[in-house]
Amino acid sequence: MSLRLRTITREEHLAFIRTRPSASHMQVPSWGDVKSEWRTESIGWIDEADQLVGAGLVLYRQLPKLKRYLAYLPEGPVIDWFDRDLGRWLDPMLAHLKSQGAFSVKMGPPVVIRRWNAPTIKEAIAGRQAKRLRDLEPDWYEPRAFELAERLRKAGWLQGEDGGAGFGDVQPRYVFQVPLANRSLDDVQKGFNQLWRRNIKKAEKSGVEVVQGGYEDLAVFHKLYVVTAERDHFTPRPLSYFQQMWTALTAEDPNRMRLYLAYHEGEPLAATTMLTVGEHVWYSYGASANHKREVKPSNAVQWRMMRDSYALGGSIYDLRGISDTLDEDDHLFGLIQFKVGTGGQAAEYVGEWDFPLNKLLHKALDIYMSRR
Repeated sequence: MSLRLRTITREEHLAFIRTRPSASHMQVPSWGDVKSEWRTESIGWIDEADQLVGAGLVLYRQLPKLKRYLAYLPEGPVIDWFDRDLGRWLDPMLAHLKSQGAFSVKMGPPVVIRRWNAPTIKEAIAGRQAKRLRDLEPDWYEPRAFELAERLRKAGWLQGEDGGAGFGDVQPRYVFQVPLANRSLDDVQKGFNQLWRRNIKKAEKSGVEVVQGGYEDLAVFHKLYVVTAERDHFTPRPLSYFQQMWTALTAEDPNRMRLYLAYHEGEPLAATTMLTVGEHVWYSYGASANHKREVKPSNAVQWRMMRDSYALGGSIYDLRGISDTLDEDDHLFGLIQFKVGTGGQAAEYVGEWDFPLNKLLHKALDIYMSRR
């Protein structure tokens, strides 16, 4: 059965996303409003019964001085990735994007290939069994994901080397997730390591109060975020970015974006943003002060977000990116160490793939990006 592809309205796109248990927050129509420096388009796959059976949000970035575009589908599109005839989905997409002036296409199939449970990772770190997650026997893997990667390669899709850290893709290939489905909150908390449980208790005893904030509290969040950026040596986004994000996402769904603030004695010490699409909940941005760290505001705010995710009917609480390093001397090790304490799972996605529609321009972009 062949599929047609056409531009769809925001309403059609959103209605389709609502029929799915989960989709990436980067594949909802409002994400296009967040990324206002890109041109955006919602595309849909139509079957022979005229039903919408797949959808994608495309971000188009123009090449300087040329009317040609990089077409990017972050953590998408939302299609049947395990269909044995993948060509009926991807061929009409490539033809359409080419007609829109795209010289190269980048996409990130939202397909998990392997998972490692927290005890497996802890044991490997303690016994120095492996330097990287990928060298560690997974607790679960998806055979169809390996077949998918093989099909993409055969069809001419390319995968860049990610330098081993899992950060070579635009979106992280490795993430850390806490499963919530078919568990009680007690069970979730029992999965935490001793340090996490102790820190949550300490925050409670110290009188840390976690509240849900609104648009007007984004400035408080942003002050803490700038402090965090200085401490962790990254360039912070401006306050206007978060205000635009809040306005765009909450207009689509009031629960799409939430803000949490941890206060101690009236002073904000930590703040986080949370995103929700269907049953999938993400911890998006985190920020914390340099002082009073001993009252553990970050653990308190995470535990509140997990409880609220559970109340919203979430099946996964996603702590987003980690590197795949298990080496305690690596500067990225702290990321996985903090997240492993939640007792969840490290998950590896099949990563991002490129299709050069114009090999010369694609190569030129590659060179330009590597020099930035």
